[in-house]
Amino acid sequence: MKKIYHLSTCDTCKRILKELDAPSSFILQDIKEEEITEEQLDEMRELAGSYQSLFSKRARLYREKDLKNEDLDEARYKNLILEHYTFLKRPVIINNDQIFIGNSKKTVAAAKASMHE
Repeated sequence: MKKIYHLSTCDTCKRILKELDAPSSFILQDIKEEEITEEQLDEMRELAGSYQSLFSKRARLYREKDLKNEDLDEARYKNLILEHYTFLKRPVIINNDQIFIGNSKKTVAAAKASMHE
């Protein structure tokens, strides 16, 4: 599978998508317009190793719900991501059996290299 989960209203995602110049074989999914399914999230977790690695602690709702003071387990991370798209660390790029999560320069560079091998 070649897929990019992103948010079309996010300037960082827009910049990264432009930088990646993804081949047409990649499917783009705007997670606000087309919600992540449980099956899709499970596939991401399979590649990533945990739901926690897919979870964004920068989300505004993370602060609003005061989640930093909760002891979150894997099931809670999963449910929060399914509950609201903003909890998914973005973008998530899947290139067959490789997954790249988030917007760090190193992650984006690795994803780009993987796409254009």
